[in-house]
Amino acid sequence: MKKIRVGVIGVGRGRSAAAGAGPHLGMELVALCDTWEEKLLQVGEEFGVATYTDFDKFLEHDMDAVILANYFHQHAPFAVRALNAGKHVMSETSACLTLAEGVELIRTVERTGLTYMFAENYPFMVFNQEMRRRYLAGDIGSFMYGEAEYVHPMDSNRHARLSPGVNHWRNWIPATYYCTHALGPIMYVTDTWPTKVNGFVVPNREDDPVHQLSVRQNDAASMIALRMDDGSVVKLLQVYLRGHGVWVRIHGSRGAMENLRHGERDHLYFRQENYHEDAEPVDEIYAPDFPEYAEEAATAGHGGGDFFTNVHFANAIRSGEPPYLDVYRGVAMSIIGPLAYRSALDDSNTIDVPDFRTEAARVQYEDDHWSPDPTAHKEGDPLPSILGKREIPDKALDDAREIWRENGYQGD
Repeated sequence: MKKIRVGVIGVGRGRSAAAGAGPHLGMELVALCDTWEEKLLQVGEEFGVATYTDFDKFLEHDMDAVILANYFHQHAPFAVRALNAGKHVMSETSACLTLAEGVELIRTVERTGLTYMFAENYPFMVFNQEMRRRYLAGDIGSFMYGEAEYVHPMDSNRHARLSPGVNHWRNWIPATYYCTHALGPIMYVTDTWPTKVNGFVVPNREDDPVHQLSVRQNDAASMIALRMDDGSVVKLLQVYLRGHGVWVRIHGSRGAMENLRHGERDHLYFRQENYHEDAEPVDEIYAPDFPEYAEEAATAGHGGGDFFTNVHFANAIRSGEPPYLDVYRGVAMSIIGPLAYRSALDDSNTIDVPDFRTEAARVQYEDDHWSPDPTAHKEGDPLPSILGKREIPDKALDDAREIWRENGYQGD
């Protein structure tokens, strides 16, 4: 089996991708790229591979594929450059920041004919793989309603360590944008696509001590309501509310299933209610198994999801067949973020979701560069919060700067 030579951009989150791109999958890590030279050299020495601070020089390295683990809002431009350089691409979330980026990304994948995989890892958690198996087997009937939550609060010190600089993306990305950890499992389990969206944003409360000590300019959380292409309804909840947890619930015409909210959260609760049938109801809680690679996935990050993204990426490159999480699904999940934010800013009114599988839909959005990025703000662009611009408290900024300096970041 010919090795797939892989380079990774981003040595923070990318370290997991680097560790996973190993010989057990027929992959060989050959290069790393990051602008943080000190950390880059440290990780490069650990893995014994070439290092680059210049992305264009990195792309000249003799390799077959690139894994993008750089900043959330920068994936699409780097993916396009890598594809144009003849490299297969696996991209972390989000696939694109703007709708125009989504259009360009899809067109580039189609033109180059190279493999693109969206590395949304939550669908591959053990309970989501089990729910997909049972749904496709018809165990709960037709999909009717789904809920998914990605609730991930943290204290201000930890957030500062993860987000060096006032303009780090975690400090300004609107609350609707980080939606694929919730939407990804729903689309994966049910094979449905979003067609309409309503976005609702939850502002921070001034009595929250984390907010008081934070430099974040975005809102606390968001709830997104979706109509899917089969007529089903979906509710998504994310990000910084109290009550940490990852949860997915699927209701069908004959039953329902969900992972547990408390205790053994990777266990599945399955309920099949057999009305007007010669069968007893089924009510069970059990620990599902991975359908394959159980031993390898058990030690991988994000509940095994990090392992399976590498597996499917390698398989897609070798087969020439697009992975399940291809560019169309990746962009479809990602554009829900900006569309839901537009809805929230318009009194949560309904917005149609364009189907970028068709060129006719893409043409309408090829110049849609509406973006909340404060470093590229232009007239008509949104602010990170529905409440407008936030004045960061002096103490919050001083505390964050101290943490940034301790971690080697010298900017503001």
